[in-house]
Amino acid sequence: MRLLLLVLLLASIAIQIPLRWGGSGYAQVDVLAQQLEQQLQRNKALEARNNAMQAEIDDLRDGTEALEERARVLLNLLADDEYLIQIVSDKEQGE
Repeated sequence: MRLLLLVLLLASIAIQIPLRWGGSGYAQVDVLAQQLEQQLQRNKALEARNNAMQAEIDDLRDGTEALEERARVLLNLLADDEYLIQIVSDKEQGE
């Protein structure tokens, strides 16, 4: 009986060694948990960016206001009843 108890004790210790100090034990679980958290944060940031892009796409598809705004800003286009007034600073005039 004493021998059986000793064998079981040694077997349980032998099983614990790789779990506690082995390369694929608890330490690896902690590393994977950290990697998972970092990936989840990256996914949240990408999801927010995708949502913003989707909102802009929907706005461009559905309304003309966004198209007009982009044309005004990027291409300096005007409507028929609008005038373009540019204010030039003194520094820009001297160049």
